[in-house]
Amino acid sequence: MKKTIFVFSALIVSLLILFQLGKYSLLSGNTKIEIYLSIVALIFFGIGLYINQGKRRSSSTAKNVDFQKVKSLGISNREYEVLVEIAKGHSNKEIGDTLHLSESTIKTHVSNILVKLNAKRRTQAIQIAKELSIIPS
Repeated sequence: MKKTIFVFSALIVSLLILFQLGKYSLLSGNTKIEIYLSIVALIFFGIGLYINQGKRRSSSTAKNVDFQKVKSLGISNREYEVLVEIAKGHSNKEIGDTLHLSESTIKTHVSNILVKLNAKRRTQAIQIAKELSIIPS
């Protein structure tokens, strides 16, 4: 979230700089604003490439997940979403807020996950899930 805020802040600052440069070039009589537009376009292009690389990194971790094993264990899609959130270290309340579910529903899903992975604790479930390659490491 902080990274997204930083990127959009950089974009806004770039636009403000562009407007100031455009105003300066018009007041000074220098109408070579195309150069400034090109520079800003290159900046935005670079930021776009940076954002795209971040998305590629996150999608490449999903390629290492064995979804067939998830199905063979009988883990539902919602339970899998809860398992991923558990692996991120979120509490039941945080998972409920993220997935728009009640805390008691999350507790039920966690219980089902523990049974299906034959684990006694959440940390053990995460460890087993990583060993089975059903969540990104």
